[in-house]
Amino acid sequence: MNTANSTKRRLRRFLLGALLVGLGVLAAALVWLIFLGGVSLTDRAMLWKMLRGEGGATPTEQQVTQLLRVPPGYRIELWATELPSARLMVVTEAGDVLLTQPRGGRVLWLAADRDGDGRSDARKIIFEGLDRPNGIDLHDGWLYVAEATRVFRVRFTDAEPGESPEELIRGLTADGSHWRKTVRIGPDGLLYLGQGSTCNVCLEKDPRRATVMRFSREGGEGTIIATGTRNPYGFDWAPWDQALYATENGRDLLGDDLPPDELNRIEVGGFYGWPYRHGRDIADPQFAARAPAELLAKARAPAHEFRAHVAPLGMRFLRHSARDVAYERAALVALHGSWNRSTPDGYAVVSLHFAPDGRIEERPFIEGFRARDARGESVLIGRPVDVVEGPSGEIYVSDDYAGVIYRVSRTP
Repeated sequence: MNTANSTKRRLRRFLLGALLVGLGVLAAALVWLIFLGGVSLTDRAMLWKMLRGEGGATPTEQQVTQLLRVPPGYRIELWATELPSARLMVVTEAGDVLLTQPRGGRVLWLAADRDGDGRSDARKIIFEGLDRPNGIDLHDGWLYVAEATRVFRVRFTDAEPGESPEELIRGLTADGSHWRKTVRIGPDGLLYLGQGSTCNVCLEKDPRRATVMRFSREGGEGTIIATGTRNPYGFDWAPWDQALYATENGRDLLGDDLPPDELNRIEVGGFYGWPYRHGRDIADPQFAARAPAELLAKARAPAHEFRAHVAPLGMRFLRHSARDVAYERAALVALHGSWNRSTPDGYAVVSLHFAPDGRIEERPFIEGFRARDARGESVLIGRPVDVVEGPSGEIYVSDDYAGVIYRVSRTP
């Protein structure tokens, strides 16, 4: 008995020591980034604010006009403001926008701009008091919402949810870093759920974390269809072949330029490398040696590599029949922006152009969220989170830093 107790005490001391070492490494990295690494005083203040989960001021119309750049033939404008923690969106057939606000526990309905003034006409809370809602989708008259620990659906008609939500999935874990869940209904009519990891890099206790899962629309147990995806936050299906693609943020603390963030083509049974391998062939210094050989042998390379730490989140393929011919086989991706780079990067929306031979070209779509003012000082006016396409081909971009939604439309 004494031997068993002694072993338990040693194990507890070891685990506590490992935790303290890990926290110390993270703290040292943050101190270096914010106070010692070549970061300006202005950028240090912005980084500190982001790490505390705080937002910035609402950008002015002048800042939107002068700082934000879109491709020729497009214009960008503020469509809705005062939306703290604005995350994922879905657009109704009527052109209204439903928005999740995880930190407020709310789902918000925002009316389309029917009076032509360039702003949403009205808003109302359709759910509040939820457990950090993030994922949202509409399908066949049902509204699907993914909270931190469960997924439910409710009948939704003319901006009004039904009175009896149905719990579809329960008992999801929400500890650690990437607690947000993303839910979408696929072209096959099944429910897809993306769940991030608990950590920067580790071996998960819950096999459902860092995966993409598939369920019937009525929920149930579900099956894991893809593993090794550190945080599959945004995903959508290519209109031309129904292939599923998901964004992924690479691990931290390997330097400014490693590893790349990723876009993965999700295949049933696919393994995407984390925590053992990153990008196309970057061995993890902590976990590569522990990788099962048969698992590592089948690791899938990303379909596209973004620059390190740009933080790709929401993505959507453009489908509207009147879209610009240059965007016929294209998706838009929101780059939330780095918090862990001595020279910040990201803070943009990019377009990915898919060639028939599988190559993907990345181009800028919205730039200028992080810029220099007239005095040469860094200015951060926003961090894009999600992109959705409206019924007339307009594009909405949510921003959880400024707490706004932008609308991008083609000019006459």
